[in-house]
Amino acid sequence: MNAPLTVSDKGHVRRIILSRPEKKNALDQALAWSIVEAVDAAANDDNVWIISITGSGDAFCSGIDLSDTAQFSPFTPQTAQLDDLGWVGHFLLSMRKRCDKPIVGGINGVAVGAGLGLAMATDMRLISRSARLMAGYTRIGGSPDAGLTITLPQALGYERAMRFMAENLTLRGEQAVEWGLAGEVVDDDKFAARLDAYCDELCSWSPITLRLLKRGLTRGIECIDMESQLRFELANIRRAFASEDAKEARRAFKEKRPPNFIGA
Repeated sequence: MNAPLTVSDKGHVRRIILSRPEKKNALDQALAWSIVEAVDAAANDDNVWIISITGSGDAFCSGIDLSDTAQFSPFTPQTAQLDDLGWVGHFLLSMRKRCDKPIVGGINGVAVGAGLGLAMATDMRLISRSARLMAGYTRIGGSPDAGLTITLPQALGYERAMRFMAENLTLRGEQAVEWGLAGEVVDDDKFAARLDAYCDELCSWSPITLRLLKRGLTRGIECIDMESQLRFELANIRRAFASEDAKEARRAFKEKRPPNFIGA
C-alpha cells in the first residue's frame, strides 16, 4: 500500500503532500489522521519554521472518500473516529491551536467539503488558476464541518459565507482571491515552484517573530470556544445526515437528478 502522505524537508520548510492522486486525494481514515500527525510532528520539530500542505496530481483534496462505506454509519461520514471530535475537528485544532508555525496551503486543484476545511485551516493560501473551491454540503444534505463555520466567516464575512455555502457556489482561482479565500493566484504550470519560493521567502524572517505573530492573530480571532464550536458542527452534520431530505439528496446526487425535499 502506498503511503497516504509524502513528507519532506527543504531547508526549514516541512512539505506535506497528500498522495492519493487516483482518488483526487479524497480523505480516508489513513490520510486524514496522517495529516494531523504530520502537522503535530512539524509543530514539535525546532528545525521546521514553515509548513506547506498541498496535493498530488490535479487535486488538492476532493473531500471525504465515500467509496469506502464500511467505515461509516448511515448517519454521518465522521463515525469511525478516535475521539468525539475526529479528524474533522483535529484539522483545525492541530493547525491553529497546537501549531504556532505558519502553515501555507498550496491549493493546486479542487478542494471540496472537508478538503475545503483542510485548506481553510491553513494560515495563508496560494491557489492555482484552474483550482475550484466548493463547500458541497447542500448537494448531499449535510451541514458544514472541518471548522468551516469558523474559518469561512472569518475569511468571507457572514453574508458571503452564507451565500457561498447555501448556494453551493464554485469559485475558481481568481474568484477565490477576490472573495478572500486565498491570497495569491498562480498559473498552473508555475504553481509548485511558486509555492516553494513563497515558503522560502517566509523563512527569511525570524521564526520567533512569525510564531509570535501567529499566536497573537489566532488569539485575537478566538471570540468563540473552538472545541465547543467543532462539537456543535458535528452534532449538526449528524442531525442533517440522519434526515429523510439528506437521504433523498444523496440518492439524487448519485442518480444525477434534482432532489425532491419534504422538510423532514
